[in-house]
Amino acid sequence: MFASWGRFVYRYRWATLAGSGVLLAISIAGMLMGGTLTSGGPLTSNLESARAGNLVTSELATSKVTSNFVLIFSSKTQSVSDPAFKDALTAALAPIEGDPRISALVSPYNAPNARVAQALTSTDGHQALVSIDLKSSGTQAHNDYDALRSQVHSDMLTVTGTGFVAINEAFNKTLESDLQRAEFVTLPVTLVLLVIIFASLVAAGLPLGVGILTIVGGLAGTFFLNRFTDVSQYALNIVTLIGLGVSIDYSLFVVNRFRDELANGASREDALATTMATAGRAITFSGITVAVGLSAMLFFQGTFLASMGAAGAIVVAVAVVYALTFLPALMSILGPAVNRLRLPLFRSRRPRLQLGLGFWGRWANWVMRRPLVVLLPATGFLLLAASPFIQLRLANGDVDMLPSHLEARQGYDQMIANFPGRDQTTFNIVVNYPDGSPQTPARISAQSDLAQRIAGIPHVLHTTTAGVGRHIVLMQATTAYPATSDESRAIVNAIRADQGVGDGGQVLVGGQTAVDLDTIKFIVDRTPLAVGFVVVVTYIVLFLLTGSVVLPLKAVLLNFLSIGASFGALVWIFQQGHLSNILGFTPQSIDPSIPVILFSIVFGLSMDYEVLLVSRIHEEYVRTGDNTHSVASGLERTARLITGAAAIMFTVFLAFGLAEVVIIKAIGIGLAVAVAIDATLVRALVVPAVMRLLGDWNWWAPRPLKRLYDRAGLGDFKVEPIPEPELEVA
Repeated sequence: MFASWGRFVYRYRWATLAGSGVLLAISIAGMLMGGTLTSGGPLTSNLESARAGNLVTSELATSKVTSNFVLIFSSKTQSVSDPAFKDALTAALAPIEGDPRISALVSPYNAPNARVAQALTSTDGHQALVSIDLKSSGTQAHNDYDALRSQVHSDMLTVTGTGFVAINEAFNKTLESDLQRAEFVTLPVTLVLLVIIFASLVAAGLPLGVGILTIVGGLAGTFFLNRFTDVSQYALNIVTLIGLGVSIDYSLFVVNRFRDELANGASREDALATTMATAGRAITFSGITVAVGLSAMLFFQGTFLASMGAAGAIVVAVAVVYALTFLPALMSILGPAVNRLRLPLFRSRRPRLQLGLGFWGRWANWVMRRPLVVLLPATGFLLLAASPFIQLRLANGDVDMLPSHLEARQGYDQMIANFPGRDQTTFNIVVNYPDGSPQTPARISAQSDLAQRIAGIPHVLHTTTAGVGRHIVLMQATTAYPATSDESRAIVNAIRADQGVGDGGQVLVGGQTAVDLDTIKFIVDRTPLAVGFVVVVTYIVLFLLTGSVVLPLKAVLLNFLSIGASFGALVWIFQQGHLSNILGFTPQSIDPSIPVILFSIVFGLSMDYEVLLVSRIHEEYVRTGDNTHSVASGLERTARLITGAAAIMFTVFLAFGLAEVVIIKAIGIGLAVAVAIDATLVRALVVPAVMRLLGDWNWWAPRPLKRLYDRAGLGDFKVEPIPEPELEVA
């Protein structure tokens, strides 16, 4: 099938290029139309904390969500009570006083009472906090904040903007700059690596061109997806990260196989047919395995993970489409010109057809002569690298994900540290009576008892009644511990364990800590099903590739070694804080979405290299029937490319490790570690050692499955050349 596709593309190469041009035009139009991506975190409407928040918003008018930001005015010499401080603050706010975009502006000088004025004054008396509510929301609120903030400045006071709108705006701008920085670093470095691999500017330019086309198509697909469902702003970074990596990987193998076939004397058409039957087949299966890995995120419906999984699958599909259409069509036109513009500094090597002549062939034989000596320490190292993962602590990311040099982060840190009560955590306890009013004597008495019991929970400072609606009563409890602390989590669990309101009442707990716990539980509960689905489907795909039931099992187990090592590095670096000074971030608990994203991408990409290596080993095994020879030959023919592809992928991921938002930095570094381990320890040591120990059992399958595989012709790599037409002699 793939050989036939190669001949089809060759014969209709110009039409195929035209079709690719149409797809590119549609993609560019989709990008230009754009869309508004959400900044919301992973929260579904059926979680208890979400239901509590919805009830408060719907029944209590004073709790309606507004767009708010704060301005902190500071002076090292003047105090808030000094007339000069007041005059300077008033003058600074004068340009926005009475602005129609503002619904409320509260400072220590116009506060409704002394208690509020005290809350807006720092504990040392040298800072004043001004709270500003906007009439707008979403993107318009960000625009309004930028416009208003630019008008507020003072010669005497230092002004710092923070709060809900300012922090969201900081996330948006930082994510955008992270994406631009990653692309700026990745593209030129990738081109240099491709030139080193191919020793030809033309050959090196082909994968990079496919990578750019893939990113454009993936971003357009993401914006198109956003028309049907909410898509996280993080998706753009993930799409670029995955799209650039896999598209260059796939193109690298296709271009290299085409050059090899031409070097061996094949015609353009035969070379393209063989390339599609081998490398084309491999990247198709690889694309499927990567998409299957990303599909794990689809099990978390209602969170931004689902949209990221869908967007990732879209960009992988685009990468495979371009690698099977645009790239072979262009190569069929170029033919031997694919090797043009050679660089004399790099020697281009023709494929070694005799086993053992190359470094990787000798290396494979060395490993297979002592498989246990190699396997045991390599596996031990991977398990040791994974060990920090045992200490994993999950918590939703917050402002700490922003770099400390940003104004919004600095203002937030000042607000928490310097203003009374800002470092406290509030729990919203909603007592809901769906069948009637909460204001009957019996119900009021039960609510009073509940409030007393909550006040008696360890670390609760006090409780208050914050509002009464048609069906609900909102109580609030306060603690001095941070929202993600174990003490705050224990308080939420204790409140939820006490359901003693009776008379049809329901107790729901909301607030940041409750959201944190609910989100973690939601993700943890669905992870086994997501992982199980990915493993089973990947197993089936790998059987269709190899005709073996043993190799897929080996691949899955080795994948978990790579994933475990990357997870261990994630905890060691970002939770325990090693390298935090070098990488520039605040050590913190791991956001629950990060392990899911890492598993989905790493599992797929590890299978990517597994497919590319094992498919070449399988091709040789079908030809010779010699397992040891096939492993060495497969490693000899693919290891240099896998190493080069891994270096490119490592560069792409490490560029995202330069991001300033911690979630993107963690994903980039986690993926870079996983790729480095997978392409070195796993592919160069563990795989040949394990396959040598298994011997011919590598290729075993039950007879019924083997017959089914053979009848389908899935293992047939033979490409018959088109015979030359015979000339009649008169």
